[in-house]
Amino acid sequence: MKHYLLLYVGLLFFSPMAPALEKVSPDQKAEVHQRQQQAVPYSLDQTLQTFSKTVHGGVQHVIAKSPNNTQAIKLIQDHLQKIADEFRKGDFSATERMHDPNMPGLAQLKKAEADDIKFEYKALANGGQIHYSTEYPQYVQALHEWFDAQASEHGNDTVPEHSKHHATPAE
Repeated sequence: MKHYLLLYVGLLFFSPMAPALEKVSPDQKAEVHQRQQQAVPYSLDQTLQTFSKTVHGGVQHVIAKSPNNTQAIKLIQDHLQKIADEFRKGDFSATERMHDPNMPGLAQLKKAEADDIKFEYKALANGGQIHYSTEYPQYVQALHEWFDAQASEHGNDTVPEHSKHHATPAE
């Protein structure tokens, strides 16, 4: 009987994550890239973007490839500030337009009350970041599914010095 219970719990935990782990076709990635380029005020070719999961959610970074590109850095910062403000209000319409209303984790994120998830924007010298965090397990799982889907559809660039920026997954 114990084995059936463990199997059942395992299926419940891992089955919602299956869609986020599916491979994204090159055509789908290209479509998302095109929609993203239309939605952001900076050139995607001049930036790097990462989605790093943490114990309480995750951190999204967008940085300029060139630290001297002050125009791109300002546009990144303004855009991430706007996105964080929209997310705080429960407005995920930009994500829905860019990806799909059925994006993994998104339906659960939209159910969150105003203070259930924190969306903390921070300007960085070379761009910006949004730190997503919550104490509610259902929203941590939703953020992780959403981050997996984001990384799958956008790619997850390697950012120099990134590992030093977040020394532990608890951050």
